[in-house]
Amino acid sequence: MANTKFASRIGLILATAGSAVGLGNIWRFPTTTGENGGAAFILVYVACTLLLGLPGMMSEFVVGRNAGTNSMRAYIKAGNRKSWGAIGVLGMICSIIILGFYSVVAGWCVYYLLLAVSDNVLGDAAAISSNFDNLVNNPWIPSLMSIVFILLTHTIIIRGVRGGIEKASKLMMPMLFILLVVIIFASCSLPGAWRGVEFLFYPDFSKITGKVVFEALGQAFFSISLGTACLCTYAAYFDDKANLLRSSAQIAAIDCGVAVMAGLMIFPAAFSVGVQPDAGPNLIFLTLPNVFTQAFPHGVAYGVAILFFSLLTLAALTSTISMHEIGTSLLSEELKIKRWHAATCITVICCVVGILSALSMGPVPMGVMGKSLFSNFDALTSNILLPTGAFLTSLVVGWVMPREAVVRQLESYGQYKWMPWAVSVFYFLVRFVCPVGIALTFLNQIGVVAM
Repeated sequence: MANTKFASRIGLILATAGSAVGLGNIWRFPTTTGENGGAAFILVYVACTLLLGLPGMMSEFVVGRNAGTNSMRAYIKAGNRKSWGAIGVLGMICSIIILGFYSVVAGWCVYYLLLAVSDNVLGDAAAISSNFDNLVNNPWIPSLMSIVFILLTHTIIIRGVRGGIEKASKLMMPMLFILLVVIIFASCSLPGAWRGVEFLFYPDFSKITGKVVFEALGQAFFSISLGTACLCTYAAYFDDKANLLRSSAQIAAIDCGVAVMAGLMIFPAAFSVGVQPDAGPNLIFLTLPNVFTQAFPHGVAYGVAILFFSLLTLAALTSTISMHEIGTSLLSEELKIKRWHAATCITVICCVVGILSALSMGPVPMGVMGKSLFSNFDALTSNILLPTGAFLTSLVVGWVMPREAVVRQLESYGQYKWMPWAVSVFYFLVRFVCPVGIALTFLNQIGVVAM
């Protein structure tokens, strides 16, 4: 596995971008943008991506390609101590938990896609609300859909890096872009849609507050999967000539681009029918089917609904592949077992987490502090595990890993010469900006820092 590389640069970019592009772009970004003022939030988000996301992504790439192996061994080599390998293990644990509860929402996407195909997703507000209530309160359907989605991920993973991950990414990522463009065209052609475009692209700088900055920082941080070790794992499959700066910039651009396109898909249609942009997380499964019903003739709405939930399913799948691969690569190397067996172990664990998460949201209440197990898993990973992994990575690359080893990776073994000032800028961002930004995000999420 460690000697397997992506076969092409486009495969490398699409696979790694696919790990970042997911429901966080299609679902969370429009919701967060709508709740934080639109265009002003987007500008802050892009700035946070450049200052925090880009150097954070490059740091994981440096660690991963430097070792060319699984995330645990990569951090051991980077820090020259076995104890640093805990970062890689932490990333694996985090990714398994995320894949487990993430598969529940992904399973909802699959279920809604089936409803759309059978022409049962549209209707009046009461019927649409009933669809969602029946889904989350059913003891079996969410669990079954979650398992189906994890098995889809498993099917791709067992085929390996080139035959599975790269091949699937080359197919799914262009499809995702095509679906986005088609739905954007339909959305922007509606009467009154221009108000949604203005909301996205005409900033009101008075909307920028401390809360907006923290929200943008968090969105940038989580959108590109910092702290899960998936970027580190994928970097092990990069060849020595891959330009880490250019690859990181392209991936960040794709991630931001898809997020903005998602907003351009949703807000013009929402404004056209009078839906408020801050409708919240219900925007996808409750609000948008109602938007489709009101905005389009039934035949067109039927087609748009199918395209939209196909898009959500594809976006979720591009992310879950990378999360599954972290544990698969680590177990297969460390336990010296076949890739298929390692993937099966991860799949079984994720199915258990997914079933428990699905059941906790309705029929079998489980959790602590008055929240469902699903919400507990979300809070644990988002508020604690991800920031911890990203923070420790910045410390390893900025303060522990030998400078010559870091520069060797940045320059791709001499392929791309970095000026001394550029290296200094990178180190300043990784040593100071990233740790401070991550720490502030962490403290804000747990309620210690608020603005």
